[in-house]
Formats: sequence, C-alpha cells, structure tokens
Amino acid sequence: MEAAGAGHAEHQKIGQLRMAELIAAELRERILAGGFADGSTLPKQDELVAQFGVSYPSVREALRILETEGFVTVRRGNRGGATVHAPNIGTAGYALGLTLQAMQVEVPDLGAALATLEPICAADCARRPDRLETVVPRLRELLTVSEGRLDDGAAFTRASREFHDALVGFDPNATLRVVVKSLTSLWSVQEEAWADAQISRGAYPSREDCAAAQRAHERLVESIAKGDAEEAERLARAHLNATQDWVYRTLKDRVIDAASPRSRKRFRRG
Repeated sequence: MEAAGAGHAEHQKIGQLRMAELIAAELRERILAGGFADGSTLPKQDELVAQFGVSYPSVREALRILETEGFVTVRRGNRGGATVHAPNIGTAGYALGLTLQAMQVEVPDLGAALATLEPICAADCARRPDRLETVVPRLRELLTVSEGRLDDGAAFTRASREFHDALVGFDPNATLRVVVKSLTSLWSVQEEAWADAQISRGAYPSREDCAAAQRAHERLVESIAKGDAEEAERLARAHLNATQDWVYRTLKDRVIDAASPRSRKRFRRG
C-alpha cells in the first residue's frame, strides 16, 4: 500500500509539472505576442486556476518557470502578483554577454565583431530617407553633450558610448539593430571600466585625444547627413579601430565582463 501511495504521489507530481509547463508556455506566448505589456501584472493565481482549470501547485510552478526565465517577477503575500518583463535589447545583450563570458571570449574578439558590424549600421543610417529628421538631430544632440565633457575623461567616455549606442539603434533592420546594439552595449561596459581604471592611474588619453575622437564623430555625422553611405562606413571603421587600440593596450588578454553590477545596470536600460 505504501509503494502504491508513493507511486500515485509521484504520478501526480509529474502531472502537475507537465501542466505547469503547458501553462507557462501559454503565458509566455501571450507575453511575446504583446498580450501582456512590459510592466503589467499577470492575473492573480485564483484567476489563473479558474482560467486553466488546474490546481494551485500547477499555477505556482508555472510562475516559477517564467520567473526563472526572466519573464516575470513574482511578489509573494496578500498584495503580491507577477510583474511582466517582456524581452528587449537589454535582455538579449545580457544573455549574449553571459554566453561569451562563459566561453572565455576576450575583449579583442568582441571589438573585432563590432568593428565589422557597426560600420554597416552607419552606412544604413546614411541611406535612410528620413535621416535628417530622425538620425542626424539625435546624433548632433549627443555630440553637443560629449563636447562639453572633453575635460572629464570618464564622462567623455560615457557620452561617446551613448553616441555609438544611438547610432546603431537607428539601423532600420530590426535583426541587425538588436544584434549590434547588444554588442555596443557590451563593449561600452568594457570601455567604461577601462576608462575608470586609466583615470585612477593617471593614464587616460589626453584632451587632444578626446578632441580627435570628437572630430571623428562629427565627420561621421556629416557623412550620414549627406547620405554618403560609403564614406560613413569608412569613417566608422577607421574610428573604431583607432579607439579600440587604446582599450586593447590594457584589456587585450581580458575576458569579456558581462556579469558585473556595471554590466547588469547598463543592460537593464534596454
């Protein structure tokens, strides 16, 4: 009798897990389809139990699955609930970064990928028929910010990275935009950490070097404004190669950092 009871309990547990996976799959599909907006709350457990016709343990396990995957955050208690986190560029970049870090990929490998793909985005921006209304005004706004920070190395690096993030964010191809923006965000973490370390050692590039980077950004924006895709791609590639050389001098053997608080904070911005 005890063996039969144990077998029944095990069968019931397996059934609950399978049902939980089905519920999680249904809720996941709804989130991905936009049925639950980012930041919204899933129905209460009572409602989910009634909706799916299942037990509370199955619903709780389904929510645990979604929470583990990062789709929801579950708050316990009377005022609890499951807040939705729709995947975005930030979550894609964070997952990519963790994968590369687990593979022990080094910083120059990331830089080489970025130097290949980001210039393509610059060329795509130059081809946009609406570039003078959308791309160029934002990039010039960021140029003004970085110009005002030429005397503060860390602040200038952060402003420059915002410029690069914005540039690739304007690529009209959604797939390329997600992939390259993930890479630029991941590179920004490496470069900002490098800048902080160099400043602490008194070894950050001079104001003249920062001004040279600023002028490179300005020339790039002008080529985009003119619609010269070939020149935009050439300037972007030359600028990336030059600035990455500075970082490689101290990080050439460093594995990509994606798990640090600095990295998580940047990717949460999406």
